[in-house]
Amino acid sequence: MLKQLLCYCQYILPQHLLSSFIGKLANSRPDWIKNNLIDWFSRTYAITLNDALINKPHDYPTFNAFFTRKLKPGARPVDSAIDSIISPADGTIAEIGVINDQQLLQAKGMYFDLPTLFGNQHDTAALFNNGNFATIYLAPHNYHRVHMPFTGTLKQSIYIPGKLFSVNRITAQLIPNLYARNERLILLFDTDAGPMAVVLVGALIVGSMQTIWMDEPIRSPAIEVMYPNREIRLDKGDELGHFQLGSTVIMLFPQNKLHWAQHATASANILTGQCMASLTQA
Repeated sequence: MLKQLLCYCQYILPQHLLSSFIGKLANSRPDWIKNNLIDWFSRTYAITLNDALINKPHDYPTFNAFFTRKLKPGARPVDSAIDSIISPADGTIAEIGVINDQQLLQAKGMYFDLPTLFGNQHDTAALFNNGNFATIYLAPHNYHRVHMPFTGTLKQSIYIPGKLFSVNRITAQLIPNLYARNERLILLFDTDAGPMAVVLVGALIVGSMQTIWMDEPIRSPAIEVMYPNREIRLDKGDELGHFQLGSTVIMLFPQNKLHWAQHATASANILTGQCMASLTQA
């Protein structure tokens, strides 16, 4: 009951104001602020830096740099099979499966709408009707950089402003249309499997979502559709972007293009680079 009450309290929280304040705090540089934040966070979430490129916590210039830490080369091996689709992030598979009649499963008995997820960009959303999707939740202790599930070329980005509800399991079970209500950045790629969408979903206290080709995070009061002014091609496993304080990644593929691996099931833990699916043979 208490968890439900705390969840519903998010409706009245000043979500964006709170997230902005936390974001500024996370980027503070005075040692007494950032070191105390790092120490508290490490104790609370049992953070280990064995795989991190910088393994001394106080060597990070800000808490945000610590939170978005890079890993040592080879720490997340990328599945080498030509036809494999990998996990874009460390986390837990919240839901996975088929998009039925423009509906994606959010949690048991609760669905959200494909066109609404795409900000009513109906032509783009239609590319994935009856296709496949996977939703990966990044918990606070996870590695928070996002990587390419499959080699592709960026064709379009859609930034959609929205709410900033938490995206943990409890909230997903209680807040209708959660992922189609929250702020999100949709990245549409052209691949050998056809179109592929990677959706970065914002959440409460997420300071921003940043891709490797953006000079700064997007901040717009309206839906913004962007086309790259240069070719941005990323190989499977390449870094795509990161969350400044974590959230959720949704990836979508067209109908009849892949089959999910047996181990890729709801509630399963997954690491960046691990195979999640294989392309369907033509």
